[in-house]
Amino acid sequence: MNNSFLNNFIPKEPKFFPILKDMADVLLVASDLIIECVQHNDHESAIEYYRKIKEQEKKGDVLNNRVFDELNTTFITPFDREDIHHLANRLDDVTDYINSCAKRIVLYNPKQLPKEAIDLALLIREGAVCIGKAVDELDVLKKNSKKIKEFCAELHAIENRADDVYENFIIELFEKEKDGIELIKLKEIMYELEKATDAAEYVGKIIKTIIVKYA
Repeated sequence: MNNSFLNNFIPKEPKFFPILKDMADVLLVASDLIIECVQHNDHESAIEYYRKIKEQEKKGDVLNNRVFDELNTTFITPFDREDIHHLANRLDDVTDYINSCAKRIVLYNPKQLPKEAIDLALLIREGAVCIGKAVDELDVLKKNSKKIKEFCAELHAIENRADDVYENFIIELFEKEKDGIELIKLKEIMYELEKATDAAEYVGKIIKTIIVKYA
């Protein structure tokens, strides 16, 4: 076991931390791009932003696969293999939802994106910044877990705010939107944005699990 008495005296491979940090950086770039994407309401811009976001999504996939490969070849890991694997997967999930949202904007070409799309995109970026700060602290977890706990609590608060934005939007959408096709388009686009904030909060939950085990 990684946290056994003997393993406390065996050097652990630190190579996972730079990969996870790179994944957090990819997420931050994607979150910046989705903000710009929803701020523009023309189809040509949407296509270009989707292309750029897709590039980041592919980078995230490559990094996620690197984590998997390293786990299979590394004898002693800094945390449980399962926790590292789950953390990398969930980081990748956030970028995937951002990519999925951009893809739907291109495919559905809605007449007008609501202001709440910008609100959710900004919350995704807040979450991405939070995740980046938390991941930066993982390699010194035992020295200062308090900071990471605060970042995880902030991710939870961001997700709650996103829930409020999404739920209020849905209520208003069904009350005011008379075009059934536009209603479906907007609902699905906004759903992907909201799911990105859910996935970001899940990253925080995994990090909290790591804190319980190792801090």
